[in-house]
Amino acid sequence: MGYLLQWSSRCSSSSSVVVLPLFLVFFLAIFLGKSVSVVSALEYFKDKQASSSTLESIQKYLAEINKPAVMSIETPDGIIDCVDKWKQPAFDHPLLKNNTFQVSPELPRPVRTKVEEVKGDYNIPREALSQGWHKNGTRCPKGTVPIIRVTEEDVLRAGSIHNFQRKPQNTALAALNVNVSISADDDFNINDLPHEYAVVQSKPGTPIHGVSAGINVWNPHIGNEGEMSISQIWVASGQYQFGNLNTIEAGWQVYPRLYGDSKTHLFVYWTVDAYRSTGCYNLRCPGFVQVHEEIIVGSILNLVSTKSGQQYESLIQVYKDRNTGDWWLAYGSEGAKVGFWPASLFTTLKDSAEEVQWGGEITDRKLNGAHTATEMGSNRFAQEGYAKASYFRQLNVMDSNKVYNLPIDTRIRIDNANCYNLDLRYTLDFLGVHFFYGGPGSNENCP
Repeated sequence: MGYLLQWSSRCSSSSSVVVLPLFLVFFLAIFLGKSVSVVSALEYFKDKQASSSTLESIQKYLAEINKPAVMSIETPDGIIDCVDKWKQPAFDHPLLKNNTFQVSPELPRPVRTKVEEVKGDYNIPREALSQGWHKNGTRCPKGTVPIIRVTEEDVLRAGSIHNFQRKPQNTALAALNVNVSISADDDFNINDLPHEYAVVQSKPGTPIHGVSAGINVWNPHIGNEGEMSISQIWVASGQYQFGNLNTIEAGWQVYPRLYGDSKTHLFVYWTVDAYRSTGCYNLRCPGFVQVHEEIIVGSILNLVSTKSGQQYESLIQVYKDRNTGDWWLAYGSEGAKVGFWPASLFTTLKDSAEEVQWGGEITDRKLNGAHTATEMGSNRFAQEGYAKASYFRQLNVMDSNKVYNLPIDTRIRIDNANCYNLDLRYTLDFLGVHFFYGGPGSNENCP
């Protein structure tokens, strides 16, 4: 995943012959083409021999991060371990040793247009609440929380423990949109990949205590191994150049190297030192405290939108608890409290946020100098509108009085409008303050 943008600073050997029906050949061609990023990700380290010291480090990490399970469940997400809520990874963090398991705070209500008030020929979006592990039908016992078990293959696929946990540190590459070129045969570091964005920022000049939006859920194609596509919310304070940038991030992503599949996953991320050595994705390091017994970070989102068909969305809120100062993640229209980031984790974000952002992000290996075909959002440009282009709707920002307001002082960043774009709008229907965004990546105007 990427980082916060800061405008202020920047075959076999058999002799027999098999003839396949034409339609089957066509199907296989499409399937294999669409699956190339996942297959290559899973096979990436097949001919690479990990050193004994590397394997030893990975086993040590796995022993620390995978806590003893009261019960384990086999699911499409992998093994789900039901862990005593007091023994989950978060509480290994030195700043959280004396932290208490918080009672979820009252959830402020964002400014939203009621669905029953909607007028016009719209296919009303449904919530993407079903996750991969729900298909099993088994749930964790009371007093435990579900956590996706980390495997050796997971870490090797990412290239290192650092890459498995964290997002790119070298933000200058993205901020400057550096034109680097990598050969298809070259090895590469995930952290060196340039990023492209289509985002909206709000920096009102007053303390921010929360943010919300409905994020349209899609399953974009990943063009090259090692790349990713994300749609998310950022909450942030501090400056990258001073190393004190704190961020909390939530949304969905498609990232084969991280998850081992090409599906869409709910995710969170945090850092307190501008992505240098702190923070991680999901529960892959101590920090985020999982609370909810059914909705978990890192899990597959089963329901995704189809073009000109049913639309699905993730309603996400990140907001500060008035009493404890902890930052909470709520999901869905009923505000299910997924978990929280304790205030003690943060420095510049401890009291409030300075800015928020909403939007899409991709990484691009620029193989042999060509732009990637990794898609952002639905793969359609913003001008195609609802049920074709992806959207963020009902953008809200919470003030220090715990009141949600419409965003002010909004700015737009589009790195390469020929590849991905964005159109910010305000309407009096269920979309409210919203924007359409995304694109196909490589095309005749984006070579």
